[in-house]
Amino acid sequence: MEADKIKDSIKRAAQDLFRKFGYHKTSVNEIAKKAKIAKATIYKYFDSKEALLHVLLMDYIKVSVNELINTNTPEQDEETHLSNLIMKTCRLSYTVCNEFIGWDFIRESTNSQDFLKNLSNELEELLMQSFTQLPGVKKHDTYQQRLRFLIKCSKSIVFSFAFTSVSDADVRKNFVSFQKEILPYLVKAAVTI
Repeated sequence: MEADKIKDSIKRAAQDLFRKFGYHKTSVNEIAKKAKIAKATIYKYFDSKEALLHVLLMDYIKVSVNELINTNTPEQDEETHLSNLIMKTCRLSYTVCNEFIGWDFIRESTNSQDFLKNLSNELEELLMQSFTQLPGVKKHDTYQQRLRFLIKCSKSIVFSFAFTSVSDADVRKNFVSFQKEILPYLVKAAVTI
């Protein structure tokens, strides 16, 4: 097998297992077995299981954010458009936590807060780059700072769901509350100059 095929095989195996059992309950041995390679081969391409998870998440997030940003939507005013993008991004963040990482890892691992903080910061940069490339988005510094504020606040609130929600019903309630009671004010603050 050539290097790219091996790496893709490892990523596919890890993604399947992380989604099925969660990050915390998936071992490197299981990933190697599913990918039909030796365990040592995984470490040739990825420094750790956490590094493998990080690569998977960033690949997934990049594709998903590009789809969100590039999806043609009917003509919407700027506030509605940003609100919709933020909510879709929030759901994406929740999906990442729910399907790839698993709540056990998030709540119990000593590394999870640092891991989520780094992931969150990379997501913020990706969103800023994507938003600023949208046609019609204002390019001046004040607007960029307000847009960054909108993204920072939104991501902080959404990632807090991971630590405060006990059930899926709690998550839904938190999303509805965020969408109706907080997001409109954050968006208005970001677009009003």
